[in-house]
Amino acid sequence: MTATTAHLTADDHAAIARELDALRAEITADLGDRDAAYIHRVIRTQRALEIGGRALLLASSLPPAWVAGTAALALAKILENMEIGHNVMHGQWDWMRDPKIHSMTWEWDNVSPAEQWKHSHNVVHHTFTNILGRDKDVGYGILRVAPEQPWHPMYLAQPLVNVLLAMFFEYGVAVHDLEIDKVLAGTDDPEETRAKLAAIKRKIRRQWAKDYLAFPLLSGPQFLSTLAANFTANAVRNVWAHMVIFCGHFPGDVEVFTEDRLDGETKGEWYVRQLVGSANISGGWLLHLMTGNLSHQIEHHLFPDLPSNRYAEIAPRVRDLCARYGLPYHTGPLPRQVASTWKKIVRYAFPGPRRPRRPEPAPAAAPVAA
Repeated sequence: MTATTAHLTADDHAAIARELDALRAEITADLGDRDAAYIHRVIRTQRALEIGGRALLLASSLPPAWVAGTAALALAKILENMEIGHNVMHGQWDWMRDPKIHSMTWEWDNVSPAEQWKHSHNVVHHTFTNILGRDKDVGYGILRVAPEQPWHPMYLAQPLVNVLLAMFFEYGVAVHDLEIDKVLAGTDDPEETRAKLAAIKRKIRRQWAKDYLAFPLLSGPQFLSTLAANFTANAVRNVWAHMVIFCGHFPGDVEVFTEDRLDGETKGEWYVRQLVGSANISGGWLLHLMTGNLSHQIEHHLFPDLPSNRYAEIAPRVRDLCARYGLPYHTGPLPRQVASTWKKIVRYAFPGPRRPRRPEPAPAAAPVAA
């Protein structure tokens, strides 16, 4: 129970679960050709951008070719990571039974091995969303983003740490499933950790061989300018992904929870935790596309394996449900969400404040004498 959800009764939670389950069933029953056409169209666009960008960078010593090629490659990497890779690996397109676009076979253009990402993200994060001590996405283990997190002097550096994390975000994601806190405490499984590290190293070698060796070599004497273009495209993708993901989890009054929240948690309570623990980014179709529709983070947390192109049509109904049950629906334009997130990161680099204690249950009414 939190201050924003204390008014909900057990019947309210049950009703919320029934309504959202029905919404999910409705969308699932309606999936078909237009959804398949959408993801195929996005994949064709992404591949055209990558091929065009790589071709332009064969002449990367020419400034116009370098700028255009780098921009096209950055856009291709953003689309592949956000709207394709992230969502395919969520199983959003498994219903198509297409082995080329399936969560079990997709390996994305990123240094993080797909299998490790699917565990840390699909299993851990989406099960324990915003549960302190269970959801490693709360500050990614290196940032303090809520007053419930104990302060430590190391957090004084977190504004700078966050800048570095944004630039090299794919590497932060790559080591996320290692659970560094357990490794440092010596409570991890050494064999499992070694196996995960070996997989990460293989993936890094593969990505570096492609972006920082093979394609620069193809450009011959323009090796260094093409190398710089590939590094820039990766950095742009990393900063964009970091910004979108942080704006979906940390701005404004997005809530975190303690582990006792999980005790006897019902389906309706799980849904409510997703609603109050997420934030959207308002904007048009192009913004939604380039964020992988994680601009609809609330809807994504409610229905992580529904195709992302359906979130926009679900959103008004979810917002209406929140209004009817007196729940916040956190949303705002990108600049406001970015500013709100950075405000938290800077503020919580310093000690305090403390959140108000959770409301105590109302005492039972005294029995009326006969």
